[in-house]
Amino acid sequence: MEKIFLQTIKEHQNIIHKISRMYRNTKEDQQDLFQEIVFQLWRAFPGFRQESKVSTWIYRIALNTAIAVYRKSKVNISLSDDLPEHADLETDISEQEELMYRALRQLNDSEKALISLYLEDYSYQEIADITGISENYVGVRLNRIKEKLKSILNQK
Repeated sequence: MEKIFLQTIKEHQNIIHKISRMYRNTKEDQQDLFQEIVFQLWRAFPGFRQESKVSTWIYRIALNTAIAVYRKSKVNISLSDDLPEHADLETDISEQEELMYRALRQLNDSEKALISLYLEDYSYQEIADITGISENYVGVRLNRIKEKLKSILNQK
């Protein structure tokens, strides 16, 4: 089971990196969140029944972890030596990407969750399934978020 889990994390680690970058400002905090998300995925892995795509399951847990950890006053981080070697955060991010991440960090937690799923080309129905809101409301919220992002980026 451990080998399958590590392979799953290795194949989908970009999802965790993106969520970490979106919800944390510093590299150290991003690495801490990455570790916490992997820990929560490991805890939930035995219960994953493959009723949804692995990426959908990872998104759901990563977003819930990012939001929940942010609200805790004390963060418990469990470090593991068994993470894939590729677990380092991406270092070759363009200036444009960094500007976008800065703008995304100014959104509230639910806005970050919705736009990150949208940017990953999830359908409105899939986003609704992950977040628990209706498909129509996903569309309404995404339009508002896009307008907010335009406003933030035009201020720069």
